[in-house]
Amino acid sequence: MSTNNNLAPTLARDEVLSDPASSPRSEVAARQARTAPGRIALFGLFGAGNLGNDGSLETMLGFLRRTRPDARLFCVCDQPEVVSRSLNIDAVPIRPLGPPSRSKLRRILSKLGDFGCAWRHIRKADLMIIPGTGILDDFGERPQAMPLKILTWCLAARLVGTKIAFVCIGAGPIRHRLNRWLMLGAAGLAHYRSYRDEMSRNFMESVGFDTTNDQVYPDIVFKLPVPAVSSPASTPNPGRLTVGVGVMSYRGWYGYAEGAEQIFSRYIDKLSEFVIYLLDGGYGVRLLTGELGDSTALDALLAGVRAARPQAAENIIAEPSYSLNDLMEQMSQTDIVVATRFHNIVCALKMGKPTISLGYARKNDVLMAEMGLGDYCQHVEHFSVQTLVEHFNALVENRDTLAQNVRQRVADYDRQLSRQEEFLLSQYL
Repeated sequence: MSTNNNLAPTLARDEVLSDPASSPRSEVAARQARTAPGRIALFGLFGAGNLGNDGSLETMLGFLRRTRPDARLFCVCDQPEVVSRSLNIDAVPIRPLGPPSRSKLRRILSKLGDFGCAWRHIRKADLMIIPGTGILDDFGERPQAMPLKILTWCLAARLVGTKIAFVCIGAGPIRHRLNRWLMLGAAGLAHYRSYRDEMSRNFMESVGFDTTNDQVYPDIVFKLPVPAVSSPASTPNPGRLTVGVGVMSYRGWYGYAEGAEQIFSRYIDKLSEFVIYLLDGGYGVRLLTGELGDSTALDALLAGVRAARPQAAENIIAEPSYSLNDLMEQMSQTDIVVATRFHNIVCALKMGKPTISLGYARKNDVLMAEMGLGDYCQHVEHFSVQTLVEHFNALVENRDTLAQNVRQRVADYDRQLSRQEEFLLSQYL
């Protein structure tokens, strides 16, 4: 289906941003002379405990504060108090807070109230940016949740004349038919779209979406500043390799579906078996998380390891992470990382760590292949512990060469993202 024939109006070609390299010089000059937006909204599922989402917001905030210090910024997010406190920015809720209603009429009135809330806030902005995240996939989403909220805010922005920019977003899969209709409708209302990989743009094309003017750049978190690396003297296990093992409270694509707990148990059992292999081999182990809710998985894994190796389990390091900065600081004290969450993989690569992916979506595989690590991937629901051990041993043997290749590719990602920043500044901000 094509969004241009449904919710999204057809955008004139000069209304959608194109690559500045293909624009006539006079057009670029004219855009440079236009008035910069005085008030910018940043929209997304922020403050809810997902470190990757919050890291995407933090990256965009840093860019805007550095390059547009006079702009007034505010965030539209899930937990405005959390975001406002942690990032020092005004924030408003995606939807008005209130108890759910069983009445059909009240639910309808509630949705109208949601639109009214969006209209009231977004009319104050000249520009609404959706920075990064997998905003156009429906992992764990019911239609009435984020899919509807995205469309509500994009439609309100369009109606009041606020420009909309999707910047380095992930797209697909969107498995639920209604989710797809809502999300593609929202994307079709945007004035600018860039994706974090070719797979995302290809997904949009595969469902009939016009991506002619859309761009592809790396994930925005590759622009997040890297914390100072700990000195070797402060490394917990000097003289031996330390493996960072990222855990996730994974219960299937739709975590509320039947069989979710069985998926979680199988994942934790196999990951525990791998951690035991590492401990028996004399490796240091540091457990890593990417969302506050991952503490459930971390506790379950520790329980499994303690049952099998009670004394060795005491040597596992497991510290909480409240931001991607925390996560990268912890990764700085590892030599190799094995992880499931996408932004755990991103952070490990940013830190130059040879990495193994146990991903739940193809986005991990695509990123790993671009980093020269495509041979070190398995799916979280079907991975073999034996294969994981083989991948790990191969990574240990070749880690210096692989780490050098990763650092070179990350530097290239940084250059690509700098070009997008210049593009947005010259034509949009």
